[in-house]
Amino acid sequence: MKIALLGYGKMGQVIEKIALERGHEIVLRKEETSTFEGLSTADVAIDFSVPSAAVENISTCFHTNVPVISGTTGWLEHYSTIEALCLETKGALISSSNFSLGVNIFFELNEYLAKMMSKFDSYQVSMEEIHHTQKLDAPSGTAISLAKGIMENSSYTKWTLDNPNQGEIHIDAKRIGTVPGTHTVQYNSTVDSIEIKHTAHNRDGFALGAVIAAEWIVGKQGIFSMKDVLDLK
Repeated sequence: MKIALLGYGKMGQVIEKIALERGHEIVLRKEETSTFEGLSTADVAIDFSVPSAAVENISTCFHTNVPVISGTTGWLEHYSTIEALCLETKGALISSSNFSLGVNIFFELNEYLAKMMSKFDSYQVSMEEIHHTQKLDAPSGTAISLAKGIMENSSYTKWTLDNPNQGEIHIDAKRIGTVPGTHTVQYNSTVDSIEIKHTAHNRDGFALGAVIAAEWIVGKQGIFSMKDVLDLK
């Protein structure tokens, strides 16, 4: 499989290593060049760039008939436009805040727990996410996805970084050292606490999930999620 890497920072380089180990070829490393030369020869593009570049990267792929795996966060205010363009061009897209296989299992646990806990008003949910100091967005896209999973399965309607009001989920976003990513969801009452937690030990899990998603999407049309890739629906 021929892969275009749109974004060649730390994540792009780990994705390259894993893709090569799995027998794939890299035909474009976008951060090493300012052009899209080589994109038309790719079977799939993996975008781990920056929010300001993501929309152009994904749009160019659709117009070049190249399916896209996008792990860039911070651009989702444009998601409806990209979704419409994907359908118009008969493209293929998986956009996820986190491609880690473990995190996507964690998403499912989070939704299931939220559904159970929605029956018990004595518990207040809160979240903590910890990432390295170079991470640009806060809270993380993964934390936002976790909050959405809770809201879709409970009476909570909003997340906040500030002191929460009734019906709001507080997210404590911390930036510490070189931490790859730790996410905790906690339900607290006056008598006890229930907690689920995912801890990434390195970037390899994110990269492996992205490559597996790329392998899965080739030859398909439409908008998919990691639930489709991992058959979690």
